[in-house]
Amino acid sequence: MSSKDQSRPESRHRGENAAPLSTPQSVLKNAARGGKTQRMSVVAGVVAALLGAASVGQAADAAFKAPELNRVSETQATAQASVSDIDAEMAILKKAAAEKTAADKAAAAKAAADKAAADKAAADKAAAEKAAAEAAAKQAADAAAAAAAAAAAAPVAVDDPAGAKAYAASQLAAYGWGQDQMSALSILWEKESNWRTTATNPSSGAYGIVQSLPASKLASAGADWQTNYKTQIQWGLNYIKERYGSPAAALGFHYANNWY
Repeated sequence: MSSKDQSRPESRHRGENAAPLSTPQSVLKNAARGGKTQRMSVVAGVVAALLGAASVGQAADAAFKAPELNRVSETQATAQASVSDIDAEMAILKKAAAEKTAADKAAAAKAAADKAAADKAAADKAAAEKAAAEAAAKQAADAAAAAAAAAAAAPVAVDDPAGAKAYAASQLAAYGWGQDQMSALSILWEKESNWRTTATNPSSGAYGIVQSLPASKLASAGADWQTNYKTQIQWGLNYIKERYGSPAAALGFHYANNWY
């Protein structure tokens, strides 16, 4: 018998006489012959068995489900994060919309207030302009009425030589003169003014029956010196009395000097 033949029985004998493997060892040995997934499942089962798990199958099932659970958890976390992001964006949009609404309301309220103020200012201006126009019209009407009343009440200058002479003659006695002085007085003032109340010397400005120079001297006899021959005659008789003593003396001076 050859050496090969002799060795085979020994090998079989050794294999048959070898100590049996424990369950975990047997499982691990069988797993080593399988694929990657199988190896992971078996390892997990062995670990579970060693730790007192219910069974190797349950441990292996947990090992298979762990990655899927992780993926589900990650998906749920991502979804929750997305929902949170959406909620945050919605909150921002709602806040922006509320702020815009408030701003629009404030702008509308301001525009309404500005319009109301502008309308009131325009109304006040129109009322003030109307009141001013009415006041101006009333003032003009009052001025016109006053002017008309003054014109109506103002004395009218009357050139009345006959009336003036009669009045002068009636005043001679008051100055101590007799009626013989009337002849001299009549000639004197005939030369000066023709006994006209409004007589005016264009060269000197002398005015009235007595030809006062300046004309404003007549105002000492009365405010109506421009229109009233009586006022002018009163002033003239006083002047003759003080300066010449009598109408005859005044006429003699006039003959000599062409003025008195």
